[in-house]
Amino acid sequence: MFKTLYWKLALAFVAVAFTTAALVAVFIRVTSASRLTQLIIDQQRSSMEQTLANYYTENGSWEGVASQWRELQHESSPAPAPPPEEPLPGENFLVRRDRRNLLGLADAQGIVIVSVERDYPEGSQLPADLLAQGDPIEVNNQRVGVILTASGLPNFNPEEALFLERTNRALMLGILGALLAALVMGILLARTLTNPLKALTKAAQSIAEGRLEQEVRVASHDEIGQLAAAFNRMSQEVARSNLLRRQMTADIAHDLRTPLTVIGGYVESMRDGVLQPTPQRFALIHTEIERLQKLVGDLRVLSQADAGELPLNPQRISPAALLERAIQLFQHQAAQQNIALSVETEAGMPEIWVDEDRMMQVMDNLLSNAFRYTPAGGKILVKAWNKNGRARIMVEDTGTGIDAEDLPFIFDRFRRADKSRHTESGESGLGLAIVKALVESHGGSVWAESKPSEGSAFFIELPFANTG
Repeated sequence: MFKTLYWKLALAFVAVAFTTAALVAVFIRVTSASRLTQLIIDQQRSSMEQTLANYYTENGSWEGVASQWRELQHESSPAPAPPPEEPLPGENFLVRRDRRNLLGLADAQGIVIVSVERDYPEGSQLPADLLAQGDPIEVNNQRVGVILTASGLPNFNPEEALFLERTNRALMLGILGALLAALVMGILLARTLTNPLKALTKAAQSIAEGRLEQEVRVASHDEIGQLAAAFNRMSQEVARSNLLRRQMTADIAHDLRTPLTVIGGYVESMRDGVLQPTPQRFALIHTEIERLQKLVGDLRVLSQADAGELPLNPQRISPAALLERAIQLFQHQAAQQNIALSVETEAGMPEIWVDEDRMMQVMDNLLSNAFRYTPAGGKILVKAWNKNGRARIMVEDTGTGIDAEDLPFIFDRFRRADKSRHTESGESGLGLAIVKALVESHGGSVWAESKPSEGSAFFIELPFANTG
């Protein structure tokens, strides 16, 4: 039971409270007697100082003070407040005074008049250091004597002993109260901390068992609440990734099955003599093989990008040169489809540091998409400019556009904005996923903006080459 975090936290609170209370109690108990002693001595000394000053003023010397010391001390001692217990037999507590020998007297030269320590009896000479520790008695601004203080209190009277006893009792009650409060607070705090952790543990176990879409309640905004929110996001992303993985597997199987079915059908028919081998049929088989090779090549590029092993040969190149080379490959297609293809580049743009062949693959995919969805009479604009110290490239078309619900997912693998288009159109569904992988491998970013029936714009941002 005590191995759980719940009890560890609760007992930790109790241990801290007990240690703190015990240290305070020990400190107060050790110092309370000495502090009480000092208080008693200070009270008597402050009263005795004025009494002795009056005695010296009236007599002009300390003669006879030793014989009247008890009476003087009796006059200067304040009467303590009565305790609730009965007074001592034969003595009226209200008039009882402190008769302990706590103070002594020496003259201005340090000769002991009334002894308070055995080592320095009456008539002995006090050392200079002890004399300096005493409290001076001054009359008419002249030092006439020194009040000596006992080094310790011989014993406590019943009232003082009762005070110490009550102090110790209060300390014990305080320790018990602190332990009880710490236990209650520790249990409450431990429950507050461990309940969300238990929920997270249960949800994590469910994910381990295959139930990926889990969500825990976020009950606070502290670190544990942030952990729960992060767990929920992770669970949603894991479930989404798993769904995409399953969909991708199904799409790969579908995209492979179609050309393989065509190839297998023709080969089997020609083997059985049903069809005659002709150049046209061999060309059709070759086309399907090329489609398979392209799909496998795209999958290989994505797998290398995922593993961080995509080979790149970066070099300096002008954005204008890159775009001019890209649109030259599509000028003939633009003329055939009656689409206006243009390029705009901001003057004086710095060079970018990229693998030219990979970036041509990016531009090829983006322009191919633009031509695929732009009708005759439409426009495609390729533009580059300097945006906040980075090169921004845009491929904009006036095509059919992308629905708002599809826009956040168009860079997912095998995600097609037009569900009716499959491999028959030559589209594998990996083009935009490859665009994202290649751009990010160059330290850039890519995104899309679109309005249905008005067109789409794809944006790429790349860092400029280091000019240092």
